[in-house]
Amino acid sequence: MKIVLHKTLNRFLHKSLLNYKKCKEVLFNFIVMKLKALFVAILLMASCKENSKITEVVKETTKEVAVNTSETNDVKLEIYDFAGFEQFLNKKDDKTYVVNFWATWCAPCVKELPYFEKLNSEYQSKNVEVILVSLDFPHMYDKKLKPFIKENALKSKVIVLEDPDMNSWIPKVDKGWSGSIPATVIYKNDTSRFYEQSFNYEELQQEVNQFLK
Repeated sequence: MKIVLHKTLNRFLHKSLLNYKKCKEVLFNFIVMKLKALFVAILLMASCKENSKITEVVKETTKEVAVNTSETNDVKLEIYDFAGFEQFLNKKDDKTYVVNFWATWCAPCVKELPYFEKLNSEYQSKNVEVILVSLDFPHMYDKKLKPFIKENALKSKVIVLEDPDMNSWIPKVDKGWSGSIPATVIYKNDTSRFYEQSFNYEELQQEVNQFLK
């Protein structure tokens, strides 16, 4: 009887140890994944530093304020993970697409948005469409993103890319992309160019015009 009990106890301890090791491994992998996502998010925010004047602009734009939700209820957000978003990078309908990655907390992004809005308006007759891809964090949607869209009366199509696995989808947009914003993809059918930079209106026009020849 003692031998049987001893063997049963050993099997129980061995199984418990295996379960412990498995749980420990799963927990470790989960923590590593979250730390990677946090690191990339910090990198995105850090990459948006510019001169103090522009920083003050974005602080004013994105400061914490009490939001009247009734005023922003009419702003409907299209939210995608990368699998759902990828369609906006692969349209083949002879239209030129200008896909700009931005966020309300990114000063250079906010500064150049009027140029993309102007392009969307003036080049609509030339079969050009601007898509503004917000990388704002989920807790900012109601407090900052929706009010920003409404207050600035954005006419370009605005979508939200919400996918925490940044290490996976950033190189799928472009292998050379470090992850900093603003960043822009301009493409028409199978011809595509990626820009990890800010634009003024003349520079933006010049790049888009190359796709219209």
